[in-house]
Amino acid sequence: MVNILVLYYSRDGTTKTMAQQIAHGIESVAGTEAILRTVPKISTVCEKTADDIPESGSLYVTLDDLKSCDGLALGSPTHFGNMAAPLKYFIDNTTAAWFSGSLTNKPAAVFTSTGSMHGGQETTLLSMMLPLFHHGMILLGLPSSEDALRETQTGGTPYGASHVAHIQQTLSKDEKTLCFALGARLAKTAIKLKTS
Repeated sequence: MVNILVLYYSRDGTTKTMAQQIAHGIESVAGTEAILRTVPKISTVCEKTADDIPESGSLYVTLDDLKSCDGLALGSPTHFGNMAAPLKYFIDNTTAAWFSGSLTNKPAAVFTSTGSMHGGQETTLLSMMLPLFHHGMILLGLPSSEDALRETQTGGTPYGASHVAHIQQTLSKDEKTLCFALGARLAKTAIKLKTS
């Protein structure tokens, strides 16, 4: 079984919905399993994080979840053109995985949700890619062969799946399609890389 970690932070639920659609895409590929994980909120007055066990929803990620995955989908809402602080806080503490090389040559993809059309979708996706490059991961985007990427009037970029919340709170048909396609592409690539 190939395990793909879908790691996200979601303040209002939209990024979580995207993570679930990506997980559906992953699990549409035989022999793959999506593992949904989130990160705790961080305090605005110090670097203390929330409790280890969330009250509901996805479990909090551990460094072992990251080290043992066969692929990674990383998602965050856009915060001024960058990933949200709770996700960045977790990523900043992955030095042990970097030293061990546990993510080297594993596939990864990124996704985001933003409140406005020009809210920084692409810069957020690119900012999430940077630490993944440092970890030696193989980054995947959405190819132009995905019809929804050419037809979307809302979210969707070659860099990864995206959603524009000010147009509509729920994901559009194209946004759902692109999340699913990104998950399936990530799963197929992880299988090829693991078996080669």
